[in-house]
Amino acid sequence: MAPRRKKIYEGKAKILYEGTEPGTLIQYFKDDATAFNAQKKAVIEGKGVLNNRLSEYFMQGLGNIGVPTHFIRRINMREQLIRQVEIIPLEVIVRNFAAGSISKRLGMEEGTQLPRPIVEYSFKNDELGDPMVSEEYVIAFGWASQQDLDDIVSLALRVNDFLSGVFYGVGIKLIDFKIEIGRIWDGEFMRLVVADEISPDSCRLWDIKTGQKLDKDVFRRDLGNLTDAYSEVARRLGVLPAAVPVKPTLIN
Repeated sequence: MAPRRKKIYEGKAKILYEGTEPGTLIQYFKDDATAFNAQKKAVIEGKGVLNNRLSEYFMQGLGNIGVPTHFIRRINMREQLIRQVEIIPLEVIVRNFAAGSISKRLGMEEGTQLPRPIVEYSFKNDELGDPMVSEEYVIAFGWASQQDLDDIVSLALRVNDFLSGVFYGVGIKLIDFKIEIGRIWDGEFMRLVVADEISPDSCRLWDIKTGQKLDKDVFRRDLGNLTDAYSEVARRLGVLPAAVPVKPTLIN
C-alpha cells in the first residue's frame, strides 16, 4: 500500500499534494462542479479526467510557443506534476466577447464582440466572491508591481492568441477565459508563469455556427450534461480519453 500523501491545499475543483521531488506538487482534478461561488454544487463523473487531459493539452501547447507554465507532465488520468509556484492572488480575465458579468455591468448583449481583448482582474477570495479590482488596487496592496502587471498582460494576451486560434480551428469561439499567474524563484531571479489550469471550467466556449455553450455555463444555467459538453471540446481537439463515465451525481 502506498504511503498517504501530504495534502497541501484543496480547492473547489482540485487538490494539491506534495510532489515527488523538491519544488513540485501533484495536482489532482476532482469531479466536483461548483457555480455561483459554490452555492450550486454537483459531482459530475469524468469531469476531472477531461479537465486533466485538456489542461495538459493547452499547457503543453503554450510551452511549445515559449509561454512559461507550471506544467511538467501528466502522471495519470486525474493527476499532473507541476512546479510549486507562489500564486499571485488574482484571477486574470481576458474577454473577447461580452458575456456573464460584463454584460450585466454594462448592459451589453451576450455575444457582442468587444473592440479589442479586455484584460481585467479579480481578487482571489472565495468568501468575498472574487471581487473585481483595478490595477491601482493591485499595486497599492502589493499583490503585484507595475512591471509584474505589464508582464501579466503580455502573458494573458499571448495565451489569448494561442487559445483563440486553437479553438477557432475546431469551430469554437473563445468568448473569455481566466488564468492564474505564479512566481517561480531561481535564486534572486523571479519569473512569471501560467499556473492553475486551462480547461472548459475556466473558459467560455461557444460553437461558432450554433452558439451552443461548451463550458461551465452548461452547469450554471442548467443547459444539459456538463460531461457531454466537455467531451465534445476534447473530441474536437483530439484529446478525448477513452471510457469516461458520464452519469452526473447531484449533491446538496
